[in-house]
Amino acid sequence: MNIVLLGAPGAGKGTQAQRLVRDFGVAHISTGDLLRAAVKGGTELGIQAKKYMDAGELVPDQLVIDLVKERLAEDDAQQGFLLDGFPRNTLQAVTLDSELSEMGRELDCALLIDVAGDVIINRLSSRRTCRACGYTGTASDEVCPSCGGEMYQRDDDKAETIANRLDVYEKQTSPLVEYYRGQDILHAVDGDRDADVVYADVKEVLGL
Repeated sequence: MNIVLLGAPGAGKGTQAQRLVRDFGVAHISTGDLLRAAVKGGTELGIQAKKYMDAGELVPDQLVIDLVKERLAEDDAQQGFLLDGFPRNTLQAVTLDSELSEMGRELDCALLIDVAGDVIINRLSSRRTCRACGYTGTASDEVCPSCGGEMYQRDDDKAETIANRLDVYEKQTSPLVEYYRGQDILHAVDGDRDADVVYADVKEVLGL
């Protein structure tokens, strides 16, 4: 299946993506990972992207699309892909559809992991990270259970920062959700439950 994965920061998209990749062998394509890998590898697209990133500017849509197209041409993506982090708005979605059509491919599903904003704020603001090993735990972890290091709250896990991120997400993504609903390929799953329960619903809506 060819899937676009939607959901606010902290909705649990990553957990569900990992399970789908593990169980069904689809290629997990994170545009953030693609950009970092291209920059690190010094590819032609990576060199172009680095200029924008170094200047603190957004990487242009077409450059990201070109990276995605390169990735979709790789062998592991022929059995299906899970696109995470792109598209972020309706214009990008239209461009993606056009490019996929030229490749003789199309999206099967836009999967929305839906979690209320206040739940996400509570969830993320209770998150703590180990300074030494990067382990992610909760506010109840006074020391890292993995290495004994100091646990701290990252700036982007503070409530006011999360609220701002969610506001940006909502403004960008609400029209995108409606776009895919209009194409009759949007499937929403309640993400405010145990990860196993959410995954069972994900498989059901995908017909897996």
